[in-house]
Amino acid sequence: MKLLRIGPAGGEVPAVLGDDGRVFDVSGLTGDIDGAFLASDGTEGVRAALAAGELPPIDPAGLRIGAPVARPGKVVCIGLNYRDHAEETGAAVPTRPVVFMKDPSTVVGPHDRVLIPRGSAKTDWEVELAVVIGREARYLDSPQRALAHVAGYAISNDVSEREFQLEYSGQWDLGKSCETFNPLGPWLVTPDEAGDVRALGLRLAVNGETRQDGNTRDMVFDVPYLVWYLSQYMVLRPGDVINTGTPAGVALGLPGTPYLRAGDAVELSIDGLGTQRQTFANA
Repeated sequence: MKLLRIGPAGGEVPAVLGDDGRVFDVSGLTGDIDGAFLASDGTEGVRAALAAGELPPIDPAGLRIGAPVARPGKVVCIGLNYRDHAEETGAAVPTRPVVFMKDPSTVVGPHDRVLIPRGSAKTDWEVELAVVIGREARYLDSPQRALAHVAGYAISNDVSEREFQLEYSGQWDLGKSCETFNPLGPWLVTPDEAGDVRALGLRLAVNGETRQDGNTRDMVFDVPYLVWYLSQYMVLRPGDVINTGTPAGVALGLPGTPYLRAGDAVELSIDGLGTQRQTFANA
């Protein structure tokens, strides 16, 4: 099942994409697709209503698509989680997950405009598989228990400013938390439909030129391990988002490749999870 939110920023309507490609309004079942909805197994209510033909259709033509999860409590990110990305940046392949946080207010819709920060010279792209938590996870016993706490998956663009991140103070959050730096969506795809997330192709192009073409099979730490690992150090709550890392092909790892400038268009896709397209503009 594919859940989404449609409408202007701050006024999105919760919806579901049917198998026939039509979009249906689920606002009669929930006020929003958020942590409370996920924690109450709201997805099962939507699934039942969709199967019973009880949901009114929406014409999505011309309507903005918002992030598929409203107001995530936190965005937890994993750095250097693809061997080829670690190698291209000159970093060692980590023996434990590299964890940093991103301001959750960075989360915007998958096609929203992204703002290049004032003073930026090195705004970069990163296509990533995002994991959305559906059940509270704390001190999980093993990675094998982890997937029961996952509500679904989405595409994330972990936009990064490399000077802010690496050259100013070494505090990664400074280069990760700039306004609009986390387009998410278009859908929250439930695990039964997402399939095997250990073998999904990820792709990203800048102005039509392919920059990233990877596969989640090349992750250093897979999704179950990451959810389990993070639960040992923080409580993961429904609606939280985990960005699981990016494959090779970022500007940082491609000497001579220009960083993003105003007017550039970035397109992302992950197998089964849809596509994103953002145009970049100066803040």
